[in-house]
Amino acid sequence: MRTIKHIVIHATATPPDLDIGVKEIRRWHKEKGWSDIGYHYVIRRDGTLEYGRPLEKIGAHVKGYNKHSIGIALAGGVSKYGKPEMNYTNEQIQTMFELLGSLKSDFPEAEILGHRDFPGVKKACPSFDVREFLDERLGI
Repeated sequence: MRTIKHIVIHATATPPDLDIGVKEIRRWHKEKGWSDIGYHYVIRRDGTLEYGRPLEKIGAHVKGYNKHSIGIALAGGVSKYGKPEMNYTNEQIQTMFELLGSLKSDFPEAEILGHRDFPGVKKACPSFDVREFLDERLGI
């Protein structure tokens, strides 16, 4: 297994009325010429966890940091006008917490960050401050 230093939360940058998952994102990423979906996990609007790229494979979700990270994408993250918005459902947040608990058990040294927390990233993704959110909710 790869050495994992970061668990990265992403938004799909889709409006709240668009429920997408691995199938759609895989198609989009392959249309860009990528070999597969860039994320390891996708959490749909109803909280369903879908498996993307296998964990043992390097993802394609944070330039320069993919070798030692795991990518989790939450469907949503922008308003119907395309503006950054934390519009995730309670079901998505619950699934994210469960997944993060499991991943932290497997990779206890991994830091949980949002895509926007990496150097050079000029996106709001995932449209909330991951560290602050987790600290407020879970004390991690």
